[in-house]
Amino acid sequence: MTRTALEVKGLRFAYPDGHEALLGVDLSVRPGERVALLGPNGAGKTTLALHLNGIHTAEAGTVAIGGIQLDPTNLGEIRRRVGLVFQDPNDQLFMPTVADDVAFGPANLGVAGEELTGRVAEALAAVGASEIGGRPPHHLAGGERRRAAIATVLSMRPDILVLDEPTSGLDPAGRRELVGVLESLAITQLVITHDLPFALELCTRSVIMDGGRVVADGPTVDILADADLLGTHRLEMPFGFDSATLRRGG
Repeated sequence: MTRTALEVKGLRFAYPDGHEALLGVDLSVRPGERVALLGPNGAGKTTLALHLNGIHTAEAGTVAIGGIQLDPTNLGEIRRRVGLVFQDPNDQLFMPTVADDVAFGPANLGVAGEELTGRVAEALAAVGASEIGGRPPHHLAGGERRRAAIATVLSMRPDILVLDEPTSGLDPAGRRELVGVLESLAITQLVITHDLPFALELCTRSVIMDGGRVVADGPTVDILADADLLGTHRLEMPFGFDSATLRRGG
């Protein structure tokens, strides 16, 4: 039996103001899957993501990464295994150069010398950004900044990559480059996005959250071809997309 990369069971969470953001979320992701996490604003998608490496602590339910259940005793290992790429690259790029940013995580784990240099080179190469390692992050174009942010996570050699709105602010060329990068990575990916064509292009499976619950889970092509389902949860394909043709591949 294949071990799951991610297993969430009965996850519940409320913010200090009493807002219940997660109302018993169940989600299982297999190793190597790329899964799109869809839903309207306020559905609980980012809140769920922040539970996967222990930034938030659930009131009930469990999170397991590769069969290891998250708890206070293994928080460091879970955070190494789950790489979270935030919506705003500024949250992850703060050092004088891109290479410094990419080195920051493993260096704090005690990685040094040739091994650290190799980690940085490996991560930058994985996102097609080897040539920008010596540049200041604030001088980069949007697509370069996004790829640099992903590299800062890849240098930790995680088991799962969780991306929050990765196409936000990208021009068409940057978006196309990002698709190529994510398709090339042999790593489990959970991709939070409002960009439904991006989900269709990148992920064979999609999950819709709404009101703190998972309300649909299935092949992306089937999810996005269901106009009634999308409309119920305030999702819609861009103008010009014909949902009826998706299942026919036309």
